[in-house]
Amino acid sequence: MPLSDTPKVVVITGASSGIGRATALAFARQGASLVLAARRAPMLEEAVRDCAALGGTAIAVPTDVTREDQVEALGRRAMERFGRFDVWFNNAGVGCFGRLESIPMEAWRRVIETNLFGYVHGAKVAMRQFRRQGHGLLVQNASIVGRTAKPDGTPYASSKFAIRGLSEALRQEVLDQPEIQVCTVLPSVIDTPFFQHAANYSGRSVRAAPPVYTPEEVADTVVELVGHPQPEVIVGGFGKLAAMQERLAPTLATWMTGRTLHTGFLSETPGTDTSGALFESWPDGLGVTGGWREKAESGGAPLAALTSLAAWPVELATIGFRMADAGLAAGARMLEAWMPAAKPGPASK
Repeated sequence: MPLSDTPKVVVITGASSGIGRATALAFARQGASLVLAARRAPMLEEAVRDCAALGGTAIAVPTDVTREDQVEALGRRAMERFGRFDVWFNNAGVGCFGRLESIPMEAWRRVIETNLFGYVHGAKVAMRQFRRQGHGLLVQNASIVGRTAKPDGTPYASSKFAIRGLSEALRQEVLDQPEIQVCTVLPSVIDTPFFQHAANYSGRSVRAAPPVYTPEEVADTVVELVGHPQPEVIVGGFGKLAAMQERLAPTLATWMTGRTLHTGFLSETPGTDTSGALFESWPDGLGVTGGWREKAESGGAPLAALTSLAAWPVELATIGFRMADAGLAAGARMLEAWMPAAKPGPASK
């Protein structure tokens, strides 16, 4: 989709790999001017060269989004080079696996500092400039986990729920300026190096839970939002199905998400504790993908049939979810009625 007759200026955080890098390449194909930010300078320079080869203009600005001063400097560099920016994509993020009691508090704080405060830092810079110039698009990468949550990753799920709230509050703040739009993207599981970079305190090795979608699907969605902004958009059929299930049958959704993602993201292979890329960038040289779609245990054929569920007619899925949810609720009531009533304890004196 052509951006417009006037090429856009786009700022992307987390642009050295994964969704950020795929999005930079998608905008470059449209002739956009790009300001690419991440902690890994060599990977950023590589992305700049890739964008130039596709017809875009790009500069690299090494940035740690947990540092407000560095994000402010990112905005200034964009203005110095291009005189404006039309799109700001808050995308930099980190993950952390493990049960709540096993995750160190410093890891918890780092996830929130990166995934939430990193977005706050970026949104402040973006919204300030958008108000000055009278237009702009802020896109925030939240994840379907911001709708459904997931076990063994409480810091990440909490941060993604918070991003959705931040986005909605910002949408309400710009009601007086309709040319400023705030969009939230909720990808399903995507084939990126995120899982290689994640901190892990679960005792088991981490993998991408199937079905796994391509980063290009998210990138194309972000590009499309320029011409057709939406408050929230889910990427990936399985995420859409999960969101519908969560809305129509919350009891069933909690059970299914808790069971399937616990075994989906954590393999039976033992793993050692690692802080991953929380505090230091991960020098693995991985670019757009993490290679998960080629692995049978993640994106391969054995669980490909799961994606076909998203093609079910909405009416049939709705009926099924409501019946299943009602069944679980009825079972819980029967169990409660069967169990002997608790006797009151002695009165306090």
